[in-house]
Amino acid sequence: MVFNLAAQHTIGNHFIAELRHVDTQKDRARFRRNMERIGEILAYEISKTLDYKVREVETPLGIAPVMVPDRHPVLATILRAGLPFHQGMLNYFDQADGAFISAYRRHHKDGSFDIKLDYVSTPHLDGRTLVLCDPMLATGASINVALQELMRFGTPATIHIATVIASTAGLDAVRRRYPAARVWAAAIDDELTAKSYIVPGLGDAGDLAYGDKI
Repeated sequence: MVFNLAAQHTIGNHFIAELRHVDTQKDRARFRRNMERIGEILAYEISKTLDYKVREVETPLGIAPVMVPDRHPVLATILRAGLPFHQGMLNYFDQADGAFISAYRRHHKDGSFDIKLDYVSTPHLDGRTLVLCDPMLATGASINVALQELMRFGTPATIHIATVIASTAGLDAVRRRYPAARVWAAAIDDELTAKSYIVPGLGDAGDLAYGDKI
C-alpha cells in the first residue's frame, strides 16, 4: 500500500508547498517546522492502522470508555535529515520507543555511490510496529539498507515507511524488497537526476534544516 498525501485536498499540501519553495526554504526554522508538521499529519494517518483496546478513564463525573493504542510503535529515523520529521511523529506517538540510524551516501569517482552505515541504536523489534522515517526516498537504497540492518534486531509485525517526498523509482525499489511494508508519502515525484536526486523534489533536506556540511 502507498498513501500519497498530495493526492488529497488537505492543509498538508500548504506545508509541502512551503517545503519546496526556494524562498520559503531560506527560513531554516520554518523548514524544520514544516517537516515536523508533515510528520504529525502522517503519524495521524498511520495511527488509523494500529490495534486498539478499550481503556476506562475516570473523569470528574464518571467513567469514560476510550479506545487507545494497544501498543505504541517504534519510531526509527535516519540521521540527520530525518530528525524534524521524526519529531513530528513523536509529537503524536509520544510514548513510542525510538531507533536511530546513521547512514549516508558514499560517492565514488565514477559517479556511483553506496550507502555507508555507521551507527544503529534500537530496541528489540520482534512483534513490534516499526515506523521508519526518512524525508527523501530517492533511489530507496538508504531505506533498504536501514531496514536490512534493523532486521538484525528482530522481525517487526508491521513495517511502515514514512517519507516527505518519494520518487516513483525509489518506491518501486523499496516495494520489491519489502512488499508487505506500507509506504506513507507527502508527495511523489516521477523524475530522478543522473546523480539520483528527486526532481522537482526540494533539495537537500538535511542542509536546509541544519546548514551546509563539509
